[in-house]
Amino acid sequence: MEINWNQLDVKWRTKWHEAKDFETNPNEKPKKFITVAYPYPNSPQHIGHGRTYTLADVHARFYRMKGYNVLFPMGFHYTGTPVLGMAKRIEAGEKEILDGLRNIYHVPEDVIKTFVEPIKIADYFHEEIKSGMIEMGYSIDWRREFTTIVPGYQKFIEWQISTLRDNDRIIQGSHPVGWCPVDQNPVSQHDTMGDVEPKINDENYLVKFKLDEYVFPITTLRPETLFGITNLWVNPNTIYKKIKADDEKWIVSQECAEKLKFFGKEITIEGDIKGTEIIGKFAKTPHTEQEIPIFEAEFVESGMGTGLVMSVPAHAPKDYQALMDLKSKNHELASKIEPIPIIVTEGYGNIPAKDVCERLGVTDQVDAKLEEATEELYLKEFVNGKLNEKCGDFVNEKVEFGRNKVRDWLKDKNQLESFPTLQNAPIRCRCGCECVVKVLNNQWFLNYGDEEWKKLARNCLDGMNILPNKIKTEFHDVINWLHERACARQQGLGTKLPWDKDWIVESLSDSVIYMAYYTISRFVNDETVKPENLTKEFFDYLFLDKGDLGTVASSANLSEDVINTMKKEFQYFYPVDARHSGRDLVQNHLSFFVLNHAAIFEEKLWPKEIVVNGSVMMDGAKMSKSMGNIIPLRTAIQDHGADPIRLAIISSAELLQDADFNMESVSGIKNKLESLLDECSTLKKGEIGDLQTEDKWILSKTQSKISEVTEAVEKMRLREALHDILFTFESDLSWYQKRVQAKKRDDVSGILHQINSARVAMLSPFAPHVAEEMWEKLGNSELVSKSSWPEYSSDKVDVSVIQAEELLKSTIEDISNILKVTKISPKKIVIYVNSDSVKSKIYRKILNIMVGGQNNMGIVMKELIADPETIDAKKMPDYVQKVIKDLHSESESIKKMKLESESFNEKEFLMSELSSIGQKEFGVEIEVYSESDSDVYDPKGKARHARPYKPAILIE
Repeated sequence: MEINWNQLDVKWRTKWHEAKDFETNPNEKPKKFITVAYPYPNSPQHIGHGRTYTLADVHARFYRMKGYNVLFPMGFHYTGTPVLGMAKRIEAGEKEILDGLRNIYHVPEDVIKTFVEPIKIADYFHEEIKSGMIEMGYSIDWRREFTTIVPGYQKFIEWQISTLRDNDRIIQGSHPVGWCPVDQNPVSQHDTMGDVEPKINDENYLVKFKLDEYVFPITTLRPETLFGITNLWVNPNTIYKKIKADDEKWIVSQECAEKLKFFGKEITIEGDIKGTEIIGKFAKTPHTEQEIPIFEAEFVESGMGTGLVMSVPAHAPKDYQALMDLKSKNHELASKIEPIPIIVTEGYGNIPAKDVCERLGVTDQVDAKLEEATEELYLKEFVNGKLNEKCGDFVNEKVEFGRNKVRDWLKDKNQLESFPTLQNAPIRCRCGCECVVKVLNNQWFLNYGDEEWKKLARNCLDGMNILPNKIKTEFHDVINWLHERACARQQGLGTKLPWDKDWIVESLSDSVIYMAYYTISRFVNDETVKPENLTKEFFDYLFLDKGDLGTVASSANLSEDVINTMKKEFQYFYPVDARHSGRDLVQNHLSFFVLNHAAIFEEKLWPKEIVVNGSVMMDGAKMSKSMGNIIPLRTAIQDHGADPIRLAIISSAELLQDADFNMESVSGIKNKLESLLDECSTLKKGEIGDLQTEDKWILSKTQSKISEVTEAVEKMRLREALHDILFTFESDLSWYQKRVQAKKRDDVSGILHQINSARVAMLSPFAPHVAEEMWEKLGNSELVSKSSWPEYSSDKVDVSVIQAEELLKSTIEDISNILKVTKISPKKIVIYVNSDSVKSKIYRKILNIMVGGQNNMGIVMKELIADPETIDAKKMPDYVQKVIKDLHSESESIKKMKLESESFNEKEFLMSELSSIGQKEFGVEIEVYSESDSDVYDPKGKARHARPYKPAILIE
């Protein structure tokens, strides 16, 4: 039947809403607290956003059916500057953003006019996103909804940020940050176009050479290479600036002069000087005051560093090649210069840069292969290099450590300064301006660089379950490299710093422990408590178990009963059992989530699990407005229904992979669900009589599938679980139907109803709307979402029957394949089963070895020969090889079942079961013999080829 998806969605959403199925309070059940990163409402959610929220909803619905009291709440993140930048661009009439609002998001013109007010943007898209979540069937407790600018939440953030400061986790100082020159604010991932987190390299340094009365500053990542400098490079096509930097006269590029303004220096432009005027002069080195020449080089970019470069040709491939280029032009002074080696590295000669350039075939200083040469040599020297005798007091220091010692030495001599840069430039703020690095003075920072805090976070992380587990190292990497991070800004929506009202708490800093607020937000929303009741003493008592109840009640002006009710709610639901988010947030939000929980809460309240998923592609391409491939979630639901969209998102990739969404898969899923609904409509509950072999098989397979699907969902392998529910089940049922039709049975309705009931129940978290419809068609009066998840019972699994039926299936498939290849119309089919005890023993031994994880022919044969019972295997290597191939094609679960099951009489089973299905499939009776039968009909000598579970076949 063709489903009216929108009608079906409304029907079941209405029933869930009326029953208040997803509103939950503490009760006697065990709990699961599942949260997902709350959305920032500056646009509607599209298909890509739907992935993270759908995965979290499947998780919540699964645990609800498993008997847990599940809390799955939602809030909306208004904090920050994105809507401010968006409002400015709309007010300026920027075509790109207006076209997106009109043509992609279909925002009415009268609404767009109101978007010059940032709050109007957030409010409009808040309702859009919420409507889409409801239409997707997300099982959210909407009583707990909040935005991050409501007074109650702001009281919570004031407490959070004050607690961090009280614990010495917030410091004031000068640190480099990503910065928007237009908005005059620090920027983080939420503030940039494309959601790019600014990565600051604070290990870039400025070394001060002298040119006449001027400082000639040059940036480097490798201060230790100062000992190998032969010359400096200047681009002849650049016009440099003479500037006054505080009290010093400098020569730098125009771009560098602009950057220096953000470093807290007072910069005055005093004039220009052409690159050609500098070339040929001599500069003095900072450490020896030796005069070195200044040469021309086209690879020097004015926008990089100061627009000036120091040359270390022995260890910098670009410098080496540029020097060789000058020598090839018979440059008089350059021809006298030879590279000065200062680092000894195994695998390279005296002049490592020369080695790598010649090996890669570098031709000149603009050769693209120089990037590869530089990357290779810099890494090898950093990891394995040692400084030589030319480095004075630093001789024999490993580069890894010597670099820092040389840096500190130059700092002490006032010849080196920090010159932080953006590693991933260019980055643009959402207002459109290119971001820079700014050194903020007297700014407030979360002290993420503190080693004691990092240690706490590592302990928290090590005690958590990370799905998928292989991403855990990424969290450790982030915690290791994190340093001080600005936690406040002076523009945007959000909560003011309690102790410094000129600053607003930064957007990622107010979204780290908000899950705790979910546990009490319903009391604020229904006005049981008012924002003014939420004092520091109240939160300390509630979340940290500090203080005296009577004193807290007095300070908060609340009754003790209300406070205790709220505290019990928090203590019941906390800690967070699963936190869902996208992989792009590992580098900030998810790691901050770990750090801040570890800093504020006692260990028993630390989060239990983080689930990380990849992004979503559209037909193989990244979603973007410029590509025109963004589909708003609500539009997709309207066109195709919620469940087909949910399943298309889930089925396209496993957890960490990027999902490739396409409309063709949506169409196929719709057809599959409609077919399954048709099937459920024909089934009626009925008595189950005496079980035949195929009945025992399908019931055993169903139990196995329940076990496999349950494990897959618990580990968030949702694509695998969904595939089993929709397709592996289908394959098993198809074989079962073939078996009962061959026997002309009409007594299987009860079995089919039981199996499909389990299947629909397991489908429910994935496709909740259509699963409810199927459940109703199966004759159930209650909702499937309120039913129990099917429980696996090992007592209901007959492994011997499974093996026997698998033998029958594979035999039928082998006959079919032979007929397909040979195109024979069979008049006689003969099956020969193994009866050789030696071959059977060898088979069992190989099976045991392979279940142990080994399938190498040589190793298997060695173990067989070492066992007196299977030593004859050395006489039959072809047989051993074929058995290994047979078993290699089987799943681990099948192999384990074979090992667990007792051997059975293959001949007896096939004789009893092949007759009916063989006649139906091939139109002839099938004869069955053991290879050792005295009366065996074997004109072609086939019988000797029989192997356990792999009969030989003769077709005439």
